[in-house]
Amino acid sequence: MTHPLIARLTDDYGWPTLTTMAEVAAFIEAPGDHVLFVPGDPSRNLETADVAVILPELHQAFQRRFDCAVVADPVEYQVREAAGVLKTPSLLFYRSGSFAGGIPKVRDWHEYVERITQIIAAPIAAE
Repeated sequence: MTHPLIARLTDDYGWPTLTTMAEVAAFIEAPGDHVLFVPGDPSRNLETADVAVILPELHQAFQRRFDCAVVADPVEYQVREAAGVLKTPSLLFYRSGSFAGGIPKVRDWHEYVERITQIIAAPIAAE
């Protein structure tokens, strides 16, 4: 059963849930900036719910500069391994198919803003 705050991301905001690596690839390879929310197990990690609440606020604060998706359990491990960001919950940032950076665990608001600003401003090697 999906945690209600994670379900809110897909139900209320319309963000996709990516259940296969093909879906992940299609999402991150689209032009623009993208964020994958890797929730982990919300029953074991209380920070998951916090990040599920924070992400829409970040999306708004950055004027929807990036689009967002939720990574489903079946591919979560592969996504974390590919990005090299193993802790959950995490936000994984991509630009046009290239990994741009990750923010694991819950952070203070100013840390999110500072780190996301750096991530979206940095050039990507593939560009």
